[in-house]
Order: sequence, then C-alpha cells, then structure tokens
Amino acid sequence: MSTSVPRLVVAAPASGSGKTTVATGLMAAFASRGLAVSPHKVGPDYIDPGYHALATGRPGRNLDAYLCGPERIGPLFLHGARGADLAVVEGVMGLFDGAAGQGELASTAHVAKLLRAPVVLVVDASSQSRSVAALVHGFASWDPQVRVGGVILNKVASDRHEELLREALDESGVPVLGVLRRAEPVSTPSRHLGLVPVAERTAQAVESVRELAERVRAGCDLDALLALARSAPPLPGPAWNPADEADGAAEAVGAAGAVGAAGSRTDGAAASRPVVAVAGGPAFTFSYAEHAELLAAAGAEVAAFDPLRDEELPAGTAGLVVGGGFPEVYAPELSANEPLRAAVAALAASGAPVAAECAGLLYLARSLDGKPMCGVLDAEARMTDRLTLGYREAVAVGDNVLAAAGTRVRGHEFHRTAVEPVAGGGTGRGSGGCPPGQHSHRTAVEPAAGGGTGRGSGGCPPGQHSHRTAVEPAAGGGAGTVAGGGPAWGFTHPVRRVEGWAAGSVHASYLHVHWAGAPGVARRLVSNCSGRPAV
Repeated sequence: MSTSVPRLVVAAPASGSGKTTVATGLMAAFASRGLAVSPHKVGPDYIDPGYHALATGRPGRNLDAYLCGPERIGPLFLHGARGADLAVVEGVMGLFDGAAGQGELASTAHVAKLLRAPVVLVVDASSQSRSVAALVHGFASWDPQVRVGGVILNKVASDRHEELLREALDESGVPVLGVLRRAEPVSTPSRHLGLVPVAERTAQAVESVRELAERVRAGCDLDALLALARSAPPLPGPAWNPADEADGAAEAVGAAGAVGAAGSRTDGAAASRPVVAVAGGPAFTFSYAEHAELLAAAGAEVAAFDPLRDEELPAGTAGLVVGGGFPEVYAPELSANEPLRAAVAALAASGAPVAAECAGLLYLARSLDGKPMCGVLDAEARMTDRLTLGYREAVAVGDNVLAAAGTRVRGHEFHRTAVEPVAGGGTGRGSGGCPPGQHSHRTAVEPAAGGGTGRGSGGCPPGQHSHRTAVEPAAGGGAGTVAGGGPAWGFTHPVRRVEGWAAGSVHASYLHVHWAGAPGVARRLVSNCSGRPAV
C-alpha cells in the first residue's frame, strides 16, 4: 500500500535563518489558493504548530523520530495529511542537527529521508554574496539521500544583492525558488521559551500569519514550489491509526490491571465512556494532537476546559490531564480561580487518575511564585534563570497510572522553573544515604559509579537509590495533598537521576512524552478511570 501526498520540507543551515517565517507563510499562501494544506513540524516544539494550525485550519502535528521512533514518522505523517492537497513540514535547527550524540536521529534530514520528501533550503543571505553557492553546494551534496530541490533566499538587501546571489547559485545547480527582502520583522513576540503561543494572542497572530502569507506570495514562486512538492514519490505503508494503537496496548494493560489509589488493582471497564478532562486555554497550550485521539480511541470522552476561566471541571470528570504551557505567566489568574483549584484537589483525593506534565506539575504544587495553586503536591514552584532543555530516556520506577514498572519511554524537558518540597528535601539533584523524609526505591535505573543516582554517593543498598525527588511530600503530608509515593521516572540518558512524582493516582513530572511513541499511556490512564465515581 502506498499513498501520494505532495510534500515539502522547509529546512535551513542553522536556527534563525527564517524557517518559521517561510514555512508558515507557505502554508497560509497555499491555503489561500484553496488547497487543503497539512502542517507538520520536525521535533518536539509545541509553539510553531499553533501558528501552522492558524495558517491552514488543520491541527499542527509533530514528527519527532526520537520521541516516536523512526518507524512511526511515515504513518504519523500520512495520518495527519489524510485528505490534504499538500503537506508542508517545517524543520528544526540546522538541516543535519539531530539528537545530541546520536548521529542524524531526529534531524530534519532524517525526517526528510523517512518521508522521501524534497527539501527547500532557507538561507539567510544578509551577509554574503558569492559564498552562498558554496554554502548551498555543501548542504546539497553532504548526504546524497537528501534531495535539496530549491533555495529560498531570506533577508536580501537590494536588487543588486539579489542579482549577485542568483548569479552565484546558477553555478550550483540548485534553483532559486524565492527571494524575501530584508524588512521589518512580522510581529511574533517571544519570551523565555520561544514565540508567544497563538492562544495568547489570537487577533494579533491572525494578522501576523496574514502578513507572512503576503510576503511569501510576493517573493516566492508558488507554482514551482508546488511542482517540486508533487515530485515526491508515493509513500509506502498504512497511515497511523489511534484505534489500532489503543487496541495493541489493551492486552498488556488488561493483564496488568489498573492501579488504584493505594496501589490496588481493578479489572474490567466501565459501561459508559469515562470523561477525561484535558486542560487547555492560554495557560496550557502544550499538547500533541495525537493525545486526545489516543484517549478517545482508548474509550474516553475527551472534554477540554480552561483553568483560567472555568470554575468547575467538565461534568462527570473521571480523569484529568494537565499538560505543558505557561502557568508562570498566568499565576495570579490561576490562583484566583479558587473553585477550580479546589475541584482539582478533590478529584486527586478521590483516587481519580491525574496526569500532569511540566506546567501541569507546577499547577498541582502548593504555590507558584508565591501564588496558591491546587495543593495536590506538598511543594512550591518558582521561576529560575536556568534553562533545562533536551531529550531524555527514562524508565518508570514503579507501577503508576500511566505506566507499569520498568516501562521505558523517551521524552523531552523544556523549562525554566524549579519545584521544591515544602520541607525535608531537595530538588531532584541530591545525593546521600536516604535521610529522613526521603525515599529509597528499587528501580531499573542503575546508579553511576560510586553509588547514588549519578549525582554523588550514598549509603542505599545495592540496586536502590537515594534521591530527593523533584516533588516530595512534607512530613505528614498536608491538607488536600497526596501522601506517600516516589519518583515518576528514572532517567537513564543523558544523565542518571530520578525525577517527578508518582503517588497513588497522581503522576506529575517535567518530562514531556509523545503518547504516539508510548500508546499504552493513554490506554492505562483510561483504564484507571473505570469503575470510579465521576466528580
């Protein structure tokens, strides 16, 4: 089985060359012609796909060979591009930049090869003329399996500058498919983690995308770009199907059962579809489109809500997912919504499954930058100046609502915050011999030479670890907090440490996991909703 989808990968020699400008502008320009455009982004980034969705009217989807596995890139692409006339894939960093120390894995070039897609190279030409030919030649010839089908020159100063660049590139054999002049940047404001998400600036974002489309229409040969996209060969294999993934995960989850509030197990499914509430709105914009699809395929009714505005959880909520975003920007507003904070704490106390990633972890803490949050975890969160960023390999330390003990996943961290226990512990970077108020856990993560968690030495027995988990209860717990438990994940690469929180029905961690790469997560969460009274 094979499927023909016209497609382009928009890449660059380095970050900052203009990939997002060109890719988003192309998507909007082709969509304005009446084409159904499928938008995709290489890598784990959540923010660019929001602009892509605004440009095309279709969900922006990520293609990350590290998080999901190379074998899923083609199927996930075909799933997202179903019914599309054209697919545009925005790359990440430089064309050949991938997961650190792992060769081409997860690079734009790797994804282009997996998709058998032609590449359009966006080059910042602002400080060069004839040298552009050597640059383009190097990128076009570095890997014979990567087909650089054209160049778009960005930040060109004048007609004479354009003439010099075109003359140089005539000798390279790579056609110039567009020229964008140096101009005032389109208003796409940034802050500590990149562009401000679309959900926070909808009206302005619409205008920004319109301006990008106009610039691309004026400077690029859309007919030639479409012809290049149509030159891509049929892509073999079936499209990814969330129902198939959920069915494939069901047998393992069914055998293990669901984890109850105190670690007990329950079997069987509820007669009706349990409601899984998923946080959204401006404060919680980081989510992959496939997550809701996998939850629905696993038997859930997915209900979105906005913690900034909604004072109640969706009716009948039996499980909760709070993903990433920018709660630190909206801490006063989130704190002011006391009824919802109380509802979230009550849901967690009832034993309903609660899954929180990064921003969700902050929201479950007692406070964020001094503002009261949900108090599910007896910890305090704050902004810092330190950026934590990168891919991670991890293993589930124990059975929890998302994974069985020993389950291996790949994820991504991206934050400038810290979460610290209210009393009696550190921040997930400690070492030592299991002081009072901390926990020793048997885990598949082996300590680094010298003992401990790869961050020092200590006196825990062999095969166990001393740790100060990123979120840890104070002695005796607290009102509305979940007591007991231990770390959610043991990181095995690039450093060995434990991280996060898994206590009863609550799973909270900084680690972003793409559930398409670990489809058992959705099935297990929904299974843990079964048989529980709705809140």
